[in-house]
Amino acid sequence: MKENDIWNDENLVCLLKARGVAVMPTDTLYGIVGRARNVSTVERIYKARKRNPDKPCIILIGHIDELKNLSINISPEQKREIKKFSKEPTSFVLDCPDEKFAYLHRGTKTLAFRVPAQAGLRKLLKQTGPLTAPSANLEARPPSENIAEAKKYFGDGVDLYVDGGEIKGKASRVIKLHKDGSVTILRP
Repeated sequence: MKENDIWNDENLVCLLKARGVAVMPTDTLYGIVGRARNVSTVERIYKARKRNPDKPCIILIGHIDELKNLSINISPEQKREIKKFSKEPTSFVLDCPDEKFAYLHRGTKTLAFRVPAQAGLRKLLKQTGPLTAPSANLEARPPSENIAEAKKYFGDGVDLYVDGGEIKGKASRVIKLHKDGSVTILRP
């Protein structure tokens, strides 16, 4: 994947700002992405993926400070753990009791987020804001490894496909961070 230019696409930025849905490379796999701060966009992603409506999605953010905008306050202990585990793609599950984000936390009162290591992807996220970014596949099916596979899953249900070539990555590790800094590994 050409990190320098894959996310530097004005059409992609405009589409996501306009509440569109795209399939694009993330820092791990192809994801079906849209603005996390827009209820209808998030619901459209759930419908396209045929995702269990009770299961929250991982959210990509450009910087850890964006968590405040999602009503998430992290403790110094949690911040230390985030730094410790961020050497490889890791999604962190944190408490989010704010009911205005129930469309994201799906009643779990937790949200999973990840700050990608790739500067180009972080730059995109700073332009669009947080993106809901589950893997580009239907529920319980293998993740798309290329755009042709993604198109078989979603067809015209997605506004834009961004081709990053063949991606045979693996999903991020998922860790629940407790206020005291202790961790529970949910997906190694």
